[in-house]
Amino acid sequence: MKERILKNIQSIRTDGKSTVELYNEISEAVMRELTFTPPSPDKKSAYYLSIEFLIGRMFYNNLFELGILGDVSAILAEKGADISVFEEIEDAALGNGGLGRLAACFIDSAAGLDLPLYGRGIRYKYGLFRQKFSNGFQEELPDDWQSFGDPWGVRREKEALTVHFADGDVRAVPYDVPIIGKDRVNALRLYQAEGSAQAEKISEYLYPADDTEEGKLLRLRQEYFLSAAAVGEMIGRYVRAHGRDFSRFSDFHAVQLNDTHPVLAIAEFVRILTCGYCVPFAKAVRIAGKTFAYTNHTILPEALECWPKEYMRRILPDIYDVLQKLDAKQHREFRKNGVSAPDEAAMRIAKGGAFSMANAAVYVAHRVNGVARIHTQILKDSLFDAAYRYAPEKFVNVTNGITQRRWLMLCNEELSALIDRCIGKGWREDVSQLGRMKDFADDANVLAEFSRIKDRNRARLAQYVLKKEGIALLPDAIVYAQVKRLHEYKRQLMTAFAVLEIYEKLKRGELPAFKPSVFLFGAKSAPAYFRAKGIIKFINEISEKIAADDAVNKKLQVVFVTDYKVSYAEKIVAGADVSLQVSTAGLEASGTGNMKFMMNGAVTCGTMDGANIEIVEQAGRENNYIFGAEVEEIDRLRRGGYDPCALLAEDAAMRRAVMTLADGTFGDVGTGYFRELYDSLTVGASWHKADHYFIMRDLPEYVDALLRINKEAGTPEFGRKQFMNAASSAYFSSDRSVREYAEKIWGLG
Repeated sequence: MKERILKNIQSIRTDGKSTVELYNEISEAVMRELTFTPPSPDKKSAYYLSIEFLIGRMFYNNLFELGILGDVSAILAEKGADISVFEEIEDAALGNGGLGRLAACFIDSAAGLDLPLYGRGIRYKYGLFRQKFSNGFQEELPDDWQSFGDPWGVRREKEALTVHFADGDVRAVPYDVPIIGKDRVNALRLYQAEGSAQAEKISEYLYPADDTEEGKLLRLRQEYFLSAAAVGEMIGRYVRAHGRDFSRFSDFHAVQLNDTHPVLAIAEFVRILTCGYCVPFAKAVRIAGKTFAYTNHTILPEALECWPKEYMRRILPDIYDVLQKLDAKQHREFRKNGVSAPDEAAMRIAKGGAFSMANAAVYVAHRVNGVARIHTQILKDSLFDAAYRYAPEKFVNVTNGITQRRWLMLCNEELSALIDRCIGKGWREDVSQLGRMKDFADDANVLAEFSRIKDRNRARLAQYVLKKEGIALLPDAIVYAQVKRLHEYKRQLMTAFAVLEIYEKLKRGELPAFKPSVFLFGAKSAPAYFRAKGIIKFINEISEKIAADDAVNKKLQVVFVTDYKVSYAEKIVAGADVSLQVSTAGLEASGTGNMKFMMNGAVTCGTMDGANIEIVEQAGRENNYIFGAEVEEIDRLRRGGYDPCALLAEDAAMRRAVMTLADGTFGDVGTGYFRELYDSLTVGASWHKADHYFIMRDLPEYVDALLRINKEAGTPEFGRKQFMNAASSAYFSSDRSVREYAEKIWGLG
């Protein structure tokens, strides 16, 4: 196959062709030779249902997975073309952050491990918006990722299904995207909504704004559309192969629900079996229980969807009936088994005037998993504590992972080549061998080369930022990176305050030995998230103030990159020195950005939260910079006695930093962003106490950790810490994660 693909590409003429024309011709030359590996009718396959798949730019990754990236580069060079021109091609930004990127890593690893795991999602016309800054404010522009063509998506017109809503039918037309492994090509199937103008809105935008009833209903339509299309396809295939006896359905299907968005798949499955094939309700639920498993990604209430019953009754009356019956069945079972009233209230599917998607998933699914050890423990101890007491056998942990193929081999070729020279190439097939790099942690020559690679990657990052942003990063500076979804609990605002404290210390001459430092931010705020937009504006104001101050701008720099996405991340994780992972302890379920930075040799500066805990265990606390309150202390503070205003009164530096939100140091052009942020920290709001993410508690320790890094950076000891992180990262491969899912949850042989 490789030879045929290369022959096809060799025949392509490059002269006079645009980047887009070449991109499509080369991609199509690959696609002509690919053969998808379909689910076997006689063996079990797993299906990963996710509202997001943040697959990024497919061109380089697919050529890499086929083992021909270097060959294609050489062929193009012979023809006078540079393969780097395809950096112009937009990412397929069909996701928002870690949830979608995890899904992409999992399907990548499954193909690499020769496992039959098939993704199911939505083919959005517009991905997550393109971001630009205007006077420091975020503006959202449509992300028409298909404007360059979609040569990797194969339309399956004959396999289209009809999805029924009370107010009209919608066609779900599948497009198969190749997920390439060594011995198989799995399909990521993305459904496109077609029919009326209203129908087509379903797959128009990823996460339409839900601050109106119309927006909320559209999100509900999206979730049911995905669920119904995927379930309808699976049941149809099963009936054609095995007939109408569904008792063996789970012998051939394992369905993983990636968070609460696709949980309606359970109700749709039961609906089809009971209404379409006369399966008794209780039996249909038992079969669903053996088939479905649920991954929880957050304990934040706003992400644990509760859909108003009135919405369900209005557009999905049959699903409303199924959920009502499921709730009644649950109630009878709980009464029979002596479940207490408080425990039943916590677990009920019907809660007041809404249906809890999380509770429906936990009740029916045969497995419920968190995505880091501490997160799973929190699920057992608090969020789903009643359910854990009732059915402890359901709960398992599978710590997240990332694919080393994209996040090390592809994005950091020089480091990968150094690993090859040290331990051979076996790690490329068996990533656990990467741990053998620890044997070289005291080899001066290897450490020196590792340091030079980091320098070159940092220089490449600087070139990329200059090209994208028109900003020259400080030369030879330490790069601290906080790139992730913008949310208050991730505490980008705390980093902004820390930078202001360092700025003030530099102004006062308190840091004479301070090494040049760049704080690199990348994040998008949800369009309707008022505070998150205020934080972006605040950070951009800080950036401008520092850049304009000649007394410090050769030592300190803040850059908020625009339109952060997968392709940007590939440059940042390879070039950064320090990974800022500073969420409030107990709130970051796992994280995957922390793993990408670790794998590329960045130290973690962060709290004991999510997978940071396991990163420290693997690489050693002494090789990272941990600070802040841990979960137990946060729980105590949350119960009472936390006074952020008293902490501000006691700490002049912190007070001056926080006061810049309210004292006129920075302007928000009358939007009220900054005053509202200040009030959220000092007064609170109707729905939370002051500083409910405990910034004041952790900020002084954070500043100390950043300054300690600044003092140690550039030394051989610091380089060794970075090296040890990369050498200790094999555990965080998504190959390991997917194997655990296959063994613990899916039952794949």
